[in-house]
Amino acid sequence: MKNIILLHGAIGAKDQLEPLANELKQQGYNIFTLSFSGHGQTPFATYFGIEQFALELEQFIIENKLEKPTVFGYSMGGYVALYLAHRNKNILGDIITLGTKFEWSPEISAKEIKMLDSKTIMEKVPKFAEAIQKRHGNDWELLLQKTAEMMLSLGNKNALPLNDFTAIENKVLIGLADKDNMVSLEETTAVYKQLKNGAMYMLPNIKHPIETVNVKLLSQVIKEFN
Repeated sequence: MKNIILLHGAIGAKDQLEPLANELKQQGYNIFTLSFSGHGQTPFATYFGIEQFALELEQFIIENKLEKPTVFGYSMGGYVALYLAHRNKNILGDIITLGTKFEWSPEISAKEIKMLDSKTIMEKVPKFAEAIQKRHGNDWELLLQKTAEMMLSLGNKNALPLNDFTAIENKVLIGLADKDNMVSLEETTAVYKQLKNGAMYMLPNIKHPIETVNVKLLSQVIKEFN
């Protein structure tokens, strides 16, 4: 049985990937999940951001004695996996992403963080605020603040410039939902074209949130690639 690690996105947690995990178990995978620091019920670490999350992924692999596991990364999770693959060429196996935002600029970051204001969320979408609080606990507002800071940092200096992808040796399958309003086809294709061992797929009638994904179809895509 192949080992696969499922990585969540920003302001997400491992529980969001349970439907996909259940499908992949039926496909014969050993499933591993983790919530990055500050997410879910995992305490905040001293640092917060892509570099820290990549370190946590690396430590998780070592602690669980996994040898070049396959990684599926949704949104930020895909960015973390590719960042680690670029920094450590010998720790990951195949990488599959979905809805990962690759293009960052000050303008893009400013647009994205507008959706992370806790007061606005509580006023306009209280049910969403309730769901975030339930998932992350009392520090949910701090998580939103730190995520906004991380995005601003990425806007000022992308942790994975386009040229970095040429150095990644892993087999990588880059995925995009056709109705994703956060990630563009252009930035996804640009990264795909830089990869030495890259492929690309698109899921039909799907938006950015992982909850909208057809997990049966996604599990099939993963299995056929891996």
